[in-house]
Amino acid sequence: MEVIHKIGRRKTAVARVYVSEGKGNITINKKEFTQYFPTPTLQYKVKQPLSLTENADNFDVKVNVFGGGVTGQAEAIRLAISRALCEVDVENRRTLKPEGLLTRDPRMVERKKFGQKKARKKFQFSKR
Repeated sequence: MEVIHKIGRRKTAVARVYVSEGKGNITINKKEFTQYFPTPTLQYKVKQPLSLTENADNFDVKVNVFGGGVTGQAEAIRLAISRALCEVDVENRRTLKPEGLLTRDPRMVERKKFGQKKARKKFQFSKR
């Protein structure tokens, strides 16, 4: 099996994932996976597609991720890994699709409006 390259995005985070056969090592930006995401919640998000398809120890994953915050980066990585696993085996799609792991979350930050403090602050109300 050759190296499979997929891209995942969430908010402004972009993750490039390279999946190859291996022992289950996950490297993010040349750091150990547990070092890059110290909280168990983010570690779970990244490992979710691998554990659902029971491939946690079958593949090595190398990730380059930039932009956004830590949660956005973790979810971008999750999407990219899910897409790569679908290319490895089409049967994985049946497991990942109902969990919503193949859907790109389209929500983005709303832009700030001119003359206002924030995106959704109402205009100053005046009775007269």
